[in-house]
Order: sequence, then C-alpha cells, then structure tokens
Amino acid sequence: MLASLLDWPQATFASHIEINDGIATVTREVDGGSEVISFHLPAVVTTDLRLNEPRYVTLPNIMKAKKKPIDTVTPAELGVNPAPRLKTLRVVEPPVRKAGVIVPDVATLVEKLKTEAKVFK
Repeated sequence: MLASLLDWPQATFASHIEINDGIATVTREVDGGSEVISFHLPAVVTTDLRLNEPRYVTLPNIMKAKKKPIDTVTPAELGVNPAPRLKTLRVVEPPVRKAGVIVPDVATLVEKLKTEAKVFK
C-alpha cells in the first residue's frame, strides 16, 4: 500500500539484499524455491527472518552495559507533543450472534443457503 502511494517499487519477504549503483537486487523465498528481483531505488522492502543472523550478547558485554550511563530525554527535547491525538467517542460490544444450526444432510444445507441465507439464486 505504501509503495503504491509513493509510486515506488516494492519487494516483500527479502532474505538477501544487494545494492549497487542505485539498483537493489532482492532474493526472496517462494514456494518453489527462491526468486530474484531487481529494481531502482527508492523502494519499499520488507524483510524475512533469514535476512541476517542475530548477534548473541556475551556475559562480559552485559556487565559493561550495566555500568554505562543512560541518557534521559523529555518529549519536548525531541520536539514531540505527547498529548493524545485520538478521542474515543464510544465503545460498543458487537451484536450477539445467533446459534448455528445442524443440518441432517447436504440437500437441506443447500436449501437453507438458497432460501434463508440467499447465497444461491
């Protein structure tokens, strides 16, 4: 949706990305194997879990991180207004659904779909 609004190309579920001279080449996993597509940048790309391998934190780095100071900033320092922008007008429960009906055979089901649900003409 975003790509169509911006009129940009899009690639979804990318498992490998290469960018050279303003052209992106994306490999994505599909049912029959993998698919490779190329397109000009800018573009919208969503990724798959296989895109990169996570780094695991070691115990010495955890201990070092505990000693580092944490900078605290206010929303005003970032130029953000934290006031709510949405107003809830009302909350209503959905209507109660009627109980289902067990039919004895397919013919009865088809007849009920025709007459009551008006699914078939």
